[in-house]
Amino acid sequence: MTTVIKRSKIAAAMAGVMALTGVGLASANDNVLSQLQAEQTQTNRANAASQERVDSLFEQSSDLLADYRAVVAEYEALKMYNDHVQRLVDDQNATLDSLQRQIDGIEETRQGVVPLMYKMIDSLDEFVQLDIPIHREQRERRVERLREVMVRSEVTDSEKFRQIIEAYQIEMDYGVGLIAYEGTLNFEGQDIAVDYLHVGRIAFLAQSLDMQNAWVWDNDNREWSRVDDSFLNPLTQAIRMSRRQTAFDVVRLPVFAAENAE
Repeated sequence: MTTVIKRSKIAAAMAGVMALTGVGLASANDNVLSQLQAEQTQTNRANAASQERVDSLFEQSSDLLADYRAVVAEYEALKMYNDHVQRLVDDQNATLDSLQRQIDGIEETRQGVVPLMYKMIDSLDEFVQLDIPIHREQRERRVERLREVMVRSEVTDSEKFRQIIEAYQIEMDYGVGLIAYEGTLNFEGQDIAVDYLHVGRIAFLAQSLDMQNAWVWDNDNREWSRVDDSFLNPLTQAIRMSRRQTAFDVVRLPVFAAENAE
């Protein structure tokens, strides 16, 4: 009996030890599991935080890429615009160079044009003196005004030249058409109110306002000559034609023919 009791006690003791050991193991396993779960949770959180950083970095990189592409596009546009502006600047510089060359030559041009203008005025004056005396006083005053304007510093050379050309154009107009105007004729020391009539520069005539006398200009002798009374009616008709008071028709007028040159 004693041996059996001892074995039973040993077995009971073993069972107790085993039970205690199992309780210890269970407690240890719970601690390990809790630790593992905590670590897993921490890992998950770390992974989530890492993913957030990755997502953030991806978004930043996407934004940077978009910014880069925008900068590249802007650069290309600016480069194209700068190239365009440079071409404009080059063209403007070429224009400025051309203008500068013209400006440099202005003084030489003026040195040639100014004497030319004086010669043109002198020639015009001489022509007026030698021509039939159509609007003689007006033409002489026009020449005098040209001489005055030549010494006025506020008038540009181009304006002076324009006025000279205009005077020449007026002289050309005198040689065209049938034109009548009123004036005063000095004949044999007597001033007579007349109607002047010139047929271009072919003939220059005058008729008293009472239509009783008429004269023709002799440019060779530089004097007026009385015309035959047979020309009075044709001359009256020609004056009316020039003023559009009657229809144009053929009329007979006295004309001094040019002599043949020897």
